[in-house]
Amino acid sequence: MTNRILILPIAALALGAGAPPPAAHGSKITVTVTDVRNGKGLLRACLVSSESDFPECKKAAGHHATSVDAHQGQVTFAFEQVKPGNYAIALLHDENANGKADRALGMIPKEGFGFSRDAPVRMGPPKFSEAAFDMADKDKAMTIRMRYLL
Repeated sequence: MTNRILILPIAALALGAGAPPPAAHGSKITVTVTDVRNGKGLLRACLVSSESDFPECKKAAGHHATSVDAHQGQVTFAFEQVKPGNYAIALLHDENANGKADRALGMIPKEGFGFSRDAPVRMGPPKFSEAAFDMADKDKAMTIRMRYLL
């Protein structure tokens, strides 16, 4: 009888009874992309915390990536479980869904692009510091305008 009394609480703990659900680690960044010119292909987005990974979005620690179907006008998606830190977002409207940024004459983007803070594009992509924003331990929402050169 004594053995049963000891086994029941242990069995209940082993099955998770009374345990709180696991806590999510990090916050959510909801991104609304505006001025999407058509519904072809995908919107590819990456969130990086390192200057050396921006805007190419290399697979490194602190890297988050997502792809969603394109829709003319506006598209919304989210990065989940983002830890506090300094980040930048790069977007690509991959209209032909080939997984790369197509270029005309080897350097002019044929597809749409965008960056957090709507960082300016001059003779190339913006620097990490121009697109970077601080992420605290609470959810954040932002809007990024898609830009097209051709």
